[in-house]
Amino acid sequence: MSVPDAVAAAWGWQAVQIEPLAGGLINATHVVSGAEGPIAVLQRLHPVFGAEVNLDIDAVTAHLASHGLETPRLVRTRDERAWIEDDGRIWRALTWVDGESVHTVPALDWAEAGGALVGRFHRAVADLKHEYRFARAGVHDTPAHLAKLADRVAGGGEREVIDLAREILASSEGLPVMPELPLRHIHGDLKISNLLFRRYPLRGACLVDLDTLGRGTMAFELGDAMRSWCNPHGEDAADVRFELPIFAAAISGFRAVADSLMTREECSSIAVGLETVCLELAARFAVDAFDDRYFGWNPARFPTRRAHNLARARGQLALGLDVRASRADVMDVVLGRNAS
Repeated sequence: MSVPDAVAAAWGWQAVQIEPLAGGLINATHVVSGAEGPIAVLQRLHPVFGAEVNLDIDAVTAHLASHGLETPRLVRTRDERAWIEDDGRIWRALTWVDGESVHTVPALDWAEAGGALVGRFHRAVADLKHEYRFARAGVHDTPAHLAKLADRVAGGGEREVIDLAREILASSEGLPVMPELPLRHIHGDLKISNLLFRRYPLRGACLVDLDTLGRGTMAFELGDAMRSWCNPHGEDAADVRFELPIFAAAISGFRAVADSLMTREECSSIAVGLETVCLELAARFAVDAFDDRYFGWNPARFPTRRAHNLARARGQLALGLDVRASRADVMDVVLGRNAS
């Protein structure tokens, strides 16, 4: 999609400076370039995000920067607005941060570096005082997502979608009980592609895609991260598996930086969160296979959004069941015991 001239002009840019940036599932993202290369990211927010999320990003990134962390920062318009509205849609800009984004973990040292970056983030926000202006309701309300999927099954649809949905619902009955946990400041969507890395030496540079900042538990914060990182074939692959060595390397990197922040119960909850979020996301993808309206999709690989979401749902279900088979080893890792 092209950027309206009025949107570009709000920041003093011209349309020729702006090009689409591929990869995002939710927001429409563009890169803005100056004479010496990229200078900003310009995004049209998905309607699921309220405009006030930009005020949260501004506050949290200011806090991160004050603690010495590199982070994208909100770029205000020429008249000092945090965002603009054009044709009913919200647009905002963030500073560009150089780094390499990956969609799967290339090697164990990348997992360890990513874990250390997440640890630095959590150490930095541990003393943050902020009341969020925008919060997504029920993001990790697993029972609600499963209930929505059951409702779609009851309403009928294509046999292939219904059969997969029923398999997800049946598998969810074996999920472990989630303990009561404290709410912390979290990133909220730590898939591996939301980390930027630099090489020579390899290190995690910063976290991006900050619309999901808020309060949440470490079970889902790290569980969802490990769901993404520990499947080297990615969400779209037909052949998925849980890689325990990647999990162990990432948790080692995180604990080396932030272990003192975590209670033993929070550590053990990572194992619960990992298995739970795989089935939860399988349910969410399956719901969109019925609804056909939320997640972005890749038309170069799939004929329809529904087909892409079916592949994703199958993959997350398979990943969750593989995690379940490794449950004892996962618990050994998060509790600092020697995994078999």
